[in-house]
Amino acid sequence: MIKVEALSKSYGETVALRDVSIDFKPGTVHCVLGENGSGKSTLVKILSGIVTPDSGSIRLDGQPLPLGRLRDLLDLGFATVFQEVLIAPDRSVADNIILGLDGPFRHRASKAERTALIESVLDTLGARQLPLDLEAGKLPLAAQQIVVIARALARNPKILILDEATAALDHGDREAVFAVMERMAAEGKLVIFISHRMEEVMRLSDDVSILRSGMHAGSFSRGSFTAADLLAKMAPPARGLVEKAAAQ
Repeated sequence: MIKVEALSKSYGETVALRDVSIDFKPGTVHCVLGENGSGKSTLVKILSGIVTPDSGSIRLDGQPLPLGRLRDLLDLGFATVFQEVLIAPDRSVADNIILGLDGPFRHRASKAERTALIESVLDTLGARQLPLDLEAGKLPLAAQQIVVIARALARNPKILILDEATAALDHGDREAVFAVMERMAAEGKLVIFISHRMEEVMRLSDDVSILRSGMHAGSFSRGSFTAADLLAKMAPPARGLVEKAAAQ
């Protein structure tokens, strides 16, 4: 579904990504793992159209993607939820959920139709109790992130990217989001999931790709890896040698 080919990105002398190539298949939850500074956030920003790579390409269903163009990627069915809670705090919960939802629906839909969409995505997340008229900034942090996730789902995306988006959620809310991820994959869509919680990765991932020091350190399919395998790939080689020596 998405073919990332030889992506590289530097910020001054700092190399964030170096010649990264990864295939993301439809109908999967594909987890991207890596330590801090491994390049995960840069990859997410490139896939979201926020950052333009220095070199490389991305194809969607065989067609080249317009890199560095957020609006075009949104129109192609991408939606991203970042770890940072990005809301308009002075606007209502309802306004936040349909924020940026352009096109015929926003301009032609009645208030009742917009409300029905908002309530539908909140129902999906088990969050129908959220007060639609309340300023979003007055909600607890976890509820604010649910609003941001609902905004992404309101677009009915083909590709949902979650960058540590469940980190601030409690167990019940995380379970609701996981159910959405699994349902989207079952429908043939793609979920790209960034998480540091190994139990989530082992439970949810159909495929896992490891980034290490800005490079692609390997990809695995369900059933072909253990948690220990993934951790070993994430660790720089020098650290692995030190740990092996210490164990001996």
